[in-house]
Amino acid sequence: MANHFSALKRARQTEKRTARNRANRSRLRTALRQLRESLAKGDKQSAEQVFRQTVSALDKAIQKGVLHDNTASRYKSRLSARLNALAK
Repeated sequence: MANHFSALKRARQTEKRTARNRANRSRLRTALRQLRESLAKGDKQSAEQVFRQTVSALDKAIQKGVLHDNTASRYKSRLSARLNALAK
């Protein structure tokens, strides 16, 4: 364990940031999982609705620093392709 005041403070800050990052990452993964499940069911209406929510979650993940811009773009592209394939 840290002994210096600054090291103790740094440990507290790291703990808070880790919890925040974990919550953001978990929220994103849950959104992605829900979309994949709705795509697997084949229900286009609900899949489109969940897709919008998932894109919003991806955009928020970019803002929070959880994902890189290009990674989120890749997710959006592949998921929209699956959604469009479901429509056909």
